[in-house]
Amino acid sequence: MKSAPFSYHAPASIAEALVLKAAHSGNSAILAGGQSLMPLMRFRIANPANLIDINRIDELSYIRRVNGTLTIGALTRHADVLASTAAQVAAPLLVEAVGHVGHAQIRHRGTIAGSAAHADPSAEIPAALMALGAQMQCSSRSGTRSVPAEDFFMGPFSTAIADNEILTEVRIPEWPEGTGSAWLELTRIYHGFPVVGVGALIHISDGTIDRASVGMCGMAGTPIVSEAATAALVGNAPSTELIEDTTSTAIDGLQPPADVHGSTAYRLRAGRAYIKRTLTAAIRNAGGVV
Repeated sequence: MKSAPFSYHAPASIAEALVLKAAHSGNSAILAGGQSLMPLMRFRIANPANLIDINRIDELSYIRRVNGTLTIGALTRHADVLASTAAQVAAPLLVEAVGHVGHAQIRHRGTIAGSAAHADPSAEIPAALMALGAQMQCSSRSGTRSVPAEDFFMGPFSTAIADNEILTEVRIPEWPEGTGSAWLELTRIYHGFPVVGVGALIHISDGTIDRASVGMCGMAGTPIVSEAATAALVGNAPSTELIEDTTSTAIDGLQPPADVHGSTAYRLRAGRAYIKRTLTAAIRNAGGVV
């Protein structure tokens, strides 16, 4: 199929892009990697009257470590993150999750910010950003506001980005040295969208877990972080019993949506298995013994 007619804009600067976004507020879409947007337009699921292509704005492509924070520009490709030493050191969970995204061709075009803005509840990047406690920088002509990832993802394919805003940067606070992380997922085909994906971060001090985060995709209408799992882990020494108890706590109360890839009951069973495996791997990577 072909997309509906639209006007194409190719700004050369952030300022020009924001002017265009304000002028076409509520009736435009941002084109970065286009790996999600273009298929939606082809099937006329998305029909923006104005397409704002930001690919010529080189200043939006960067990965930096600044005062304990990893900053990623809106045009940074998945492949750039995989190749970045800064990202590997500052946010290995994100790098591991990115490695599961699609195939090489997709990773060379798709962007971190684009995946976040698309907000597919089954995608790896939103869940990884949630687990990492990322801050999303939403810019308009009046300035930039920082939105915590937990408030950014509002529903399936729905975010807190206002009609006159562009997601220009993602900021990820670095976890303490020695943090163990792991990302595991269940897919129906090689590098397909996860049926269930789980990311975990664990930090251990003096034999006790003092910081933890467990993020999931495919288990709700948005990516989620289990606060109950964090509460169950922190203050306790790693053990198989703790992992079992935390897994049950994390699953309790969830009602994953059913679709052609799996029923609610199936996703709960898969989620339980993958939470347990991911926690075990993260604890071991943090130097814990289970």
